[in-house]
Amino acid sequence: MRKKIPTITRPDPAYAATLQQGDREVPGKQAQEQFTGPKTFATAADADLRESEREPESAVAPHQVTAESSDPHTSLSAPVSTATKNPTRKIDIRVNALERQEAALQTCGVEPAHVVRAALRRAVKGWQLSPVFAPVAEERRTRNTQWQARTSLAVDAASLGVLLRDHDPLDVLSKWALIRGQVEPRLWGEIDKILEEIAVRAASPHEPHAP
Repeated sequence: MRKKIPTITRPDPAYAATLQQGDREVPGKQAQEQFTGPKTFATAADADLRESEREPESAVAPHQVTAESSDPHTSLSAPVSTATKNPTRKIDIRVNALERQEAALQTCGVEPAHVVRAALRRAVKGWQLSPVFAPVAEERRTRNTQWQARTSLAVDAASLGVLLRDHDPLDVLSKWALIRGQVEPRLWGEIDKILEEIAVRAASPHEPHAP
């Protein structure tokens, strides 16, 4: 016949005393802290990682802060030139060589159209439109339109306004007609110079190559 085990229905002071005496910790408490410890550490590490990776919503790029917070007089943006450029106006131009230049252009060894375009670049480089009207020259232009150079030329708007006021107040003429007398003579002079340079180069003996 088995002995019946009595059921504990109230706290047993003697049993509770065996769980914690003096400075000794309750069995199972350390295991619980070891179980919860890594979980708490991992959570803090994850929070730090997310905090470092997440950029604050109010953050602004350094260059934006400098540009917006700096005084307008000391802005780091590109400096604006103190010298104000004069306004310009573009005019379509068509230039050609003269009849007296045809023979030299055909025998110079260079495509005549290239010579005309090179002469035009030289003619307008550094040139400024004068408000003083120059009549169109009566020189005979070549009929070979394949040598003609066409482009747009930016001229000083103020000088052009003076020419319009004095010579075309109704604004019915082409703008090219107003500046043609200033551009064409420069072009023809540059064509002559280029042809002379080509002739001098062709006549000069080639230097022997050094051994």
